[in-house]
Amino acid sequence: MSRLLRSAPVIVSLLALAVMVTGCPKRPGTAISSAPAPSGSAGTSQSSSAMVPAAAASPSRGSALAPPRPSEFSASSGLKEIHFDFDKYAIRPDDAKILDANAAWLKSRPEDLVLIEGHCDERGTSEYNLALGERRASATREYLTSAGVSAGRITTVTYGKERPQCAEHSEECWAQNRRAHFLVKP
Repeated sequence: MSRLLRSAPVIVSLLALAVMVTGCPKRPGTAISSAPAPSGSAGTSQSSSAMVPAAAASPSRGSALAPPRPSEFSASSGLKEIHFDFDKYAIRPDDAKILDANAAWLKSRPEDLVLIEGHCDERGTSEYNLALGERRASATREYLTSAGVSAGRITTVTYGKERPQCAEHSEECWAQNRRAHFLVKP
């Protein structure tokens, strides 16, 4: 019994070391999340291997459907992108006005689906910026749903710092890259 008690700290140390060595798997380059697909919508094809789709279930059928792929969406002059402060995902007052206009446009086109892309500037690790981009896209989605846009029409994707709009190394450029960008699928 005493021999077992003396070896307990060694066993605990080995287990702790095993957990630290294996750690968590790395995140992929981008991630997609989606609200449930609107009822009556047709299933879409699988997302590309570079994306990590979240399953979207159709409430009327109860079956799992893949969310629309980003390649199925295109830009629209009816939706304006919004920007964020450094290391933040809170919606700024001036950007709330832009989102109100975007919500009104989306409500006037109830059949359109919207993709919200979350983007960051180049500062920070890829993993951190992927998570921050997802929080920015999610905050934007939540604002639109609170303004009356159906959550089932909205898909989000994060690109972190991987798709900069501006490549210079200045605050003015970085501010352009901290954004939520909108694409639609009619």
